[in-house]
Amino acid sequence: MTETIELSIDSKLEFVDLVASVTKSVTTKMGFDEDDASWIELAVHEAVINAIMHGNKSAAEKQVDVRFVTEQEGLTVFVRDYGEGFDPALLPDPTNSDNLLNPSGRGIFYMRTFMDEVEHSIHPEGGSVVRMRKVKRSS
Repeated sequence: MTETIELSIDSKLEFVDLVASVTKSVTTKMGFDEDDASWIELAVHEAVINAIMHGNKSAAEKQVDVRFVTEQEGLTVFVRDYGEGFDPALLPDPTNSDNLLNPSGRGIFYMRTFMDEVEHSIHPEGGSVVRMRKVKRSS
């Protein structure tokens, strides 16, 4: 059975904890183990921060939409901003020695590391969408 949970927040960092709380509730309900639940929460946190700061440029009148799609096999999370979009291939490699001391630029790296699938796209009506999927491990 598929279930969908959607929320939309203003581009304010104060709402990131609300999204984290919803993420934790979803992963707990789905039965993810503690490690995977923590990695999912971190990946969603980074995606929402990126949407607020880089996508929407912290414009409070712009929204960040978060959609959780739960299935028996796993969880898919969509995070959409209403900014101008970007090409993730143009981002600097945070593991490059020149970037190791850079305090930012690791959000997408974390998402790719902790989730099973991560895709970026441009929404047809504008903005960027990151789609992240985590498959449940059999216990």
